[in-house]
Amino acid sequence: MLKIQNLHAGIGDKEILKGIDLVIKPGEVHAVMGPNGAGKSTLSAVLTGKPDYTVTEGTVLYDGRNLLNLKPEERSWAGLFLSFQYPVEIPGVTITAFMKAAVNARRKAAGLPELKAGDFLKLMKEKMALVGMKADFAKREVNVGFSGGEKKRNEIFQMAMLEPRLSILDETDSGLDVDALKIVADGVNALRSPERSAIIITHYHKLLEYVKPDVVHVLKDGRIVATGGAELIAAIESKGFEQF
Repeated sequence: MLKIQNLHAGIGDKEILKGIDLVIKPGEVHAVMGPNGAGKSTLSAVLTGKPDYTVTEGTVLYDGRNLLNLKPEERSWAGLFLSFQYPVEIPGVTITAFMKAAVNARRKAAGLPELKAGDFLKLMKEKMALVGMKADFAKREVNVGFSGGEKKRNEIFQMAMLEPRLSILDETDSGLDVDALKIVADGVNALRSPERSAIIITHYHKLLEYVKPDVVHVLKDGRIVATGGAELIAAIESKGFEQF
């Protein structure tokens, strides 16, 4: 599904990613762990097309297509989703209106008709229940006045609505209590399928206790310095990132 080869990228004159190689197959969940400043969020920004970042070398193929040639909205239409570390507020736009526009834009790009109002509301109700959102959330403005946990829960709700082929969760677990963490994990696990994959970017092991990744990578100083399984998570919990 995703093949990254020798990816170098950064902001301005500062190189942050210094040769990333990563292959993700359909149905796989990969965890990317690392200390602050390692390049984890830069990787998510490059994959989703954030314009501040410049790729200086390497290739990124998504379903055989050159991902770097696609605009951010084209990447979304192709099935990429990013759960932000710091979700932004959108005053004046309700969650219902926002999600209706997003879902129908994806459907239009796929050559499908817009969802009828009744079908859309039924879908929203189903996905809100999945992430433990109350019905009145649908009427609220996107992230306006939300707690940190509510913002992260809303991100997972958006992911559930869009059902992306490749989800990128950029430190979605940051600042969450145990209950909110479980809800995020339940949402991620509910979307797991042989056709969908995910990249979970995190500092911590706690979320990975609930979402069992297939592969774990350690990203440090712009490079993947270790790859393994659950034993790697245990090593990080025990001795931190200094061992790599």
